[in-house]
Amino acid sequence: MKAANCLVKILKAEGVPWASTFPSTAINNACGEEGLPLIMARDERYAVSVADGYSRCSDGKQFGVCTVMGGLNAAGIQYAYGAIAHAYEDSAPILVLTEGVDPSIAGQNYYDISKAFDSVTKWNGYINQGNRVPEFMRRAFTYLRTGRPGPVLIQLPRGVSDYDETQHSYVPVKGWKYAGDHRDVEVAVRGILSAKKPLIYAGQGIFYADACSELLEFAELVQAPVLTTLHAKSAFPEDHPLSVGVRGPAVDHFLIGSDLVFAIGNSLSTPRPQGAFRHAIPNPQSKIVIQSTVDALDINKCYTCNHAIIGDAKLVLRQMIEEAKKQTIGKPRDGSAVQAEIRQLKDKLLKEYTPALTSNDAPINPYRVIWDLMQTLDRKNSVLTHESGNTRDQSSAVYEAIAPHGYIGWSGTVSTLGFGLGAATGAKLAFPERQVVCLSGDAGVAYQMGNYEMLVRHKLGITIVHINNSAFAGYGQGFWGKGHSPYTWAVTPSTVMNMAKVAENMGMHAERVEKPDELVPAIKRALKANSAGKPAYIEVIASQYPVYPAWLSATR
Repeated sequence: MKAANCLVKILKAEGVPWASTFPSTAINNACGEEGLPLIMARDERYAVSVADGYSRCSDGKQFGVCTVMGGLNAAGIQYAYGAIAHAYEDSAPILVLTEGVDPSIAGQNYYDISKAFDSVTKWNGYINQGNRVPEFMRRAFTYLRTGRPGPVLIQLPRGVSDYDETQHSYVPVKGWKYAGDHRDVEVAVRGILSAKKPLIYAGQGIFYADACSELLEFAELVQAPVLTTLHAKSAFPEDHPLSVGVRGPAVDHFLIGSDLVFAIGNSLSTPRPQGAFRHAIPNPQSKIVIQSTVDALDINKCYTCNHAIIGDAKLVLRQMIEEAKKQTIGKPRDGSAVQAEIRQLKDKLLKEYTPALTSNDAPINPYRVIWDLMQTLDRKNSVLTHESGNTRDQSSAVYEAIAPHGYIGWSGTVSTLGFGLGAATGAKLAFPERQVVCLSGDAGVAYQMGNYEMLVRHKLGITIVHINNSAFAGYGQGFWGKGHSPYTWAVTPSTVMNMAKVAENMGMHAERVEKPDELVPAIKRALKANSAGKPAYIEVIASQYPVYPAWLSATR
């Protein structure tokens, strides 16, 4: 058997349902021969992003797999680099398959794929003999299922020897997850219950451990407010009385006022310069910091950790629930005061935002778009994601996600515009019954548009809502240079080009919305088209409304 066919048979044995790709590779040919469906994107970066989005929605039960060109023709894998780096920074577990340089000339080529990708992969394997395919695939799936999530890259050259399945069999592998030390759990629970103002700070490790229900049970048991990272938004229902959301005055209030922070499934990495999504812990020397993570390298990295629990978030939370029940027998924690405090802060923020959320202005206020999406989508059975920039900043503050994976948040120093569509595509493949919407601005749509054809060809019922403010979101005049209007280059004003017509000509259901009262009917028509397997595009002619005025007002 050809080595590539052996590799694909192993993918099927591991339950991989499909691979996303941009042709062509010998691995793709093997997928066709072995009956593994291919989701073909329009470029390599999107092939990786689709696999990434799928992994983020699969709760550690399955992983996205993608194939791209490599070997001596390394342009494909090089084009995929940004998406792989994004997955690495966000700790997303994906399997990337590419061709390696023929073993007979390995080391002679100037560009070395292994060296180039070592810094953005959890593991990078080069298969130099056909009979080693099972060995490398065992290691790949072990690393995908064990420890800190991250991308794994496998290189399979065309020139390797054939494979004898009878001599080198493959048995699917399991991952290894471990609970916390029971003494660490006991001390952590005692600290949380004795704290006057504890705060739970949950990260995306909750998703990969499939621990959303455990997080909810533990928070209710100890009556502690719950803050989530952007990546973990929707891991805790944001309409819950203990939710403080992702950002805003309630988040700032409880971060500052807490005397104990319990970080679970959270690396507590250094925040970005503006501190927008990886919130810094104010005055950490005056607080008790308890951290539970699957990766020991996270401990004492950015903050002095007073106490740690190393282990899988689901297993650790189950331990903490049982321990909390033991320690609270006959003395349940009263959460009425903290719940009232949260409600007051959230009501204040909503009051500040209401004029923007319900605005009847034209061009349309972008917050009105988010509000109407929130009122129209079935938030128990939908997924909203965003592009980087204003659509992320605005939606993360006001969109209230109430079901696990009801919102896919993403951001980072190497995040790439256009990932929102890949995330939405992966979400639709993971949850075919859900409504899936990607909120994008002008720049994001420019990155996405070539891949709209992918949605049409594969009959993926996704809606893209384009906030078209003709100005690349919030960039000011200084960005464009003295004497230049933002309308003179790089951006096409909405009055000149009808982007909805472009999407329509690509085979999508497409509409242009210019009045606020047209929004909800247009969203409903788009979702109806989605239910029949037709992707949709709504171009909203929007104002250049700033991101944070209400938030700043609420925190003064």
